[in-house]
Amino acid sequence: MGTVTASMVIPSSKMRSLSFTHRQRQMQSPPCFIRPVPGRKRAFVPVMRLFGPAIFEASKLKVLFVGVDGKKHPGKLPRTYTLTHSDVTSMLTLAISQTINNSQLQGWYNRLQRDEVVAEWKKVKGKMSLHVHCHISGGHFLLDLVAKLRYYIFCKELPVVLKAFVHGDENLFNNFPELQESVVWVYFHSNLPEYNKVECWGPLHSATGPVLNTTGREEYQQDLQASLPPASNWEMPQPCKEACACCFPPMSSIPWSEDHARNVNPGNNQGLQQQS
Repeated sequence: MGTVTASMVIPSSKMRSLSFTHRQRQMQSPPCFIRPVPGRKRAFVPVMRLFGPAIFEASKLKVLFVGVDGKKHPGKLPRTYTLTHSDVTSMLTLAISQTINNSQLQGWYNRLQRDEVVAEWKKVKGKMSLHVHCHISGGHFLLDLVAKLRYYIFCKELPVVLKAFVHGDENLFNNFPELQESVVWVYFHSNLPEYNKVECWGPLHSATGPVLNTTGREEYQQDLQASLPPASNWEMPQPCKEACACCFPPMSSIPWSEDHARNVNPGNNQGLQQQS
């Protein structure tokens, strides 16, 4: 209706002039990308997930069992977790085996990203504990440039990783529910001293909770340390020096230097010694 009325009031010669001027302004105006394009909303997801809460989605977890089952206690048969993530499909792949599933870590993309998380169960002097390893930096300069961000992301996503372990190895935890009380030790491997360290995240059932920031995590560790009696699980577990039945496995299934644990006191935030 507005167009018809205007054509009746404004002469045709003026209308052509106005139309030409409008087309010129359109050609001179810079393109605008403010309005979201349908089907492109996924581009905003990584930013939202980076600063939003870490959420575990069981439907996006693929579990592979290699030479193990839920009937064997990890204090008698070595049990290792290898978790990788695909940025293309957003799928998590968890391999549960006696050693690291190296086939998951092959390829240039995995060597570039180094976003895998590996873990193993250990029995030290009769007590079970879960030892988790994350690669922060070292290997190539790109990782060094974003070491602080990678440390933040690993800390933020680790509760999701631990939930993936528990969900993927459901039969094991159903058969041995006491494993939920095992203390979780997280090894951050870096060529930078401030990120090259070991942290105690407390019992597994508590470590799967959200970690909001570095200050909150440090306060939680201080509260945990204060609540534990002296010479308790807060101290890094030290295996017996001689052959015994109370420590298993006798050697680590993760080739990221078992000597790290022997030289670190997490209460003093001492670092690990990075090995290539």
